[in-house]
Amino acid sequence: MKNIFVLGGTGFVGSHVCEQLVRVGWQVTVPTRRRVNAQAIQHLPGLTVLELDVHDEAALTHAMAGHGAVVNLVAILHGDPAAFAKAHVQLTEKVARACLANGVSQLVHVSALGADPARMTTAPSYYLRSKSAAEAVLAQVASASPALRVSVLRPSVIFGVGDQFMNVFAKLQAIFPFIPLAGADARFQPVWVSDVAQAIVRVLALPHHGGAAHTWELVGPDVMRLRDLVHMAGALSGAGAGKGRPIFGLPMWMARIQAFLMELAPGAPLMSRDNLDSMRVDNIATSGMPGLAQLGITAAAIEPVARSYLSR
Repeated sequence: MKNIFVLGGTGFVGSHVCEQLVRVGWQVTVPTRRRVNAQAIQHLPGLTVLELDVHDEAALTHAMAGHGAVVNLVAILHGDPAAFAKAHVQLTEKVARACLANGVSQLVHVSALGADPARMTTAPSYYLRSKSAAEAVLAQVASASPALRVSVLRPSVIFGVGDQFMNVFAKLQAIFPFIPLAGADARFQPVWVSDVAQAIVRVLALPHHGGAAHTWELVGPDVMRLRDLVHMAGALSGAGAGKGRPIFGLPMWMARIQAFLMELAPGAPLMSRDNLDSMRVDNIATSGMPGLAQLGITAAAIEPVARSYLSR
């Protein structure tokens, strides 16, 4: 039986990961700044919730003792360069050092499609640059520490019950008669959250081969433009008598103004200028990269899964 330490286990993807890990009989520890954040998972058998600031390296290293594997799901979508560096790069460095200090044998790091260590200074957005820099850190750790197996998973945009993607577009179309859409022609290859969670479980079960970071790109079978995904969300949720709302793609100059205004609103913005910069790179799989199929998983199509929760 494995003891798994899951950072980001209280989030959308993390809750699905924890469910699948306990289902196969593994013991799971989830650190969180506030215990109340773990209400959705704390009932799971074999799961322990720790109140912990994961950015406190000494506390993180102490809490990780006795665990054989670590899964890092921590990520942010919005922020300034310092915030992205803290969440993606500095935390990854701390997690890697804690793994080495505790003799952890496996580290699974969830990155993002479009990240590439070779582009950590040239990727178009702070988000992608910081994700790329984190992968560069892990490549160095894997090369220098063959006793630690490092696995990097790069999912496309993730959908499923409770997502902040298809659900958001459905809610918008329940309110507004038409949708002015930034980045309307950006391409995505959405992947089901359950497939991502299953991929993490499968990677943790692989035999140990250290010395280099192993990378998988996790995508679904459908390549779609953002405007088509938004239309699908509206239609499946019944907006516009089941036809969805009219969608108007915005030119980039207007999209950046819209994103800037959204950044000024309270709370996390629906769209930021950095998100627009990320969408300059198509969010689709790289030819020849291993993915779900190589892990024995048949990727779910988005339409039947999204129908099952949006139609409610």
